[in-house]
Amino acid sequence: MGIIEKIKEIEAEMARTQKNKATEYHLGQLKAKIAKLRTQLLEPPKGSSGGGEGFEVTKFGHGRVALIGFPSVGKSTLLTLLTGTHSEAASYEFTTLTCIPGIINYNDTKIQLLDLPGIIEGASEGKGRGRQVIAVAKSSDIVLMILDASKSEGHRQILTSELEAVGLRLNKRPPQIYFKKKKTGGISFNSTCAMTHVDEKLCYQILHEYKIHNAEVLFREDATVDDLIDVIEGNRKYMKCIYVYNKIDVVGIDDVDRLARQSSSVVISCNLQLNLDRLLARMWEDMGLVRVYTKPQGQQPDFSEPVVLSSDRGGCTVEDFCNHIHRNLVKDVKYVLVWGISSRHYPQHCGLSHSLHDEDVVQIVKKKETDEGGRGRFKSHSTAPARISDREKKAPLKT
Repeated sequence: MGIIEKIKEIEAEMARTQKNKATEYHLGQLKAKIAKLRTQLLEPPKGSSGGGEGFEVTKFGHGRVALIGFPSVGKSTLLTLLTGTHSEAASYEFTTLTCIPGIINYNDTKIQLLDLPGIIEGASEGKGRGRQVIAVAKSSDIVLMILDASKSEGHRQILTSELEAVGLRLNKRPPQIYFKKKKTGGISFNSTCAMTHVDEKLCYQILHEYKIHNAEVLFREDATVDDLIDVIEGNRKYMKCIYVYNKIDVVGIDDVDRLARQSSSVVISCNLQLNLDRLLARMWEDMGLVRVYTKPQGQQPDFSEPVVLSSDRGGCTVEDFCNHIHRNLVKDVKYVLVWGISSRHYPQHCGLSHSLHDEDVVQIVKKKETDEGGRGRFKSHSTAPARISDREKKAPLKT
């Protein structure tokens, strides 16, 4: 029996099992088994050299956005409208067969937009090059899920479940669970809050399913069984997702209003080019890019080309800003002057740990280079010998 057949068999058993207090331990073990099998499904087969066939796309720009959706929902048309890159669009499905990149120039930054082939139900099991598409989505900073406003709401649930099956967690934050394996000492279970979903016995059973008998587990929130399994697996990626409903020009105004009021949703029409500016603004807001402008000493700030920082790519502190310019610059920094939202007054003297905000202006003041003799014209110490006996005797005067 293959891995996919085992997963389907366990899912069928979970569907048959009633959910109550008596069966929650059994269901927790089944969830752990499914998670282990799905991890094995993503691993390359034994004996294979290197990875399989995928989409080779070089990272470019200050951020990366992936377009994911079913075939013929308007992904290629949206890429052409936002970036100007031509992507073939036709009235039949699977027009796009490979990954087509484009560049969005927005707010003095360059954002890479990837048009991926349409995925179908069962993509997490490898159907229709689904694994390659989802692997590219994992390497992006944010996901745009393109949906057809005229189709049923079930498409959103299908795509979300396919992405969650391969370890992508959309619009979720990592659970507040501390987990560390140990060599000896058994399993230590603690919690800082009241637990309603997981107890000590269920935690022990899940850890034994992974053959972990010595570990330390600390719950800082009322987490579920799925959250505990995600922490044990350790290969989950938490990323933001915007649900983009296209083709709103073919549905009624009531449906458009209902879709627009859903969380993390934007309604657009590529045919009539409606609400594209709102989509770009929402994408910029969720990516959290921070533009920092430089100011040389005694000169005006340079607003032509900002240094773009991100909390997902390195951080947004002054130290990250210096490392972005040059990795050896941090050693020479004496202090920095900051103008902008993050400063209390203009300018503010800041250290390396200061957090920068969007459109801040930064001037770096470097340490002055000191010679061996001291600083500036005034020497801090004499170069003469300390003892009188070590001084050189002057030559006698000529008579």
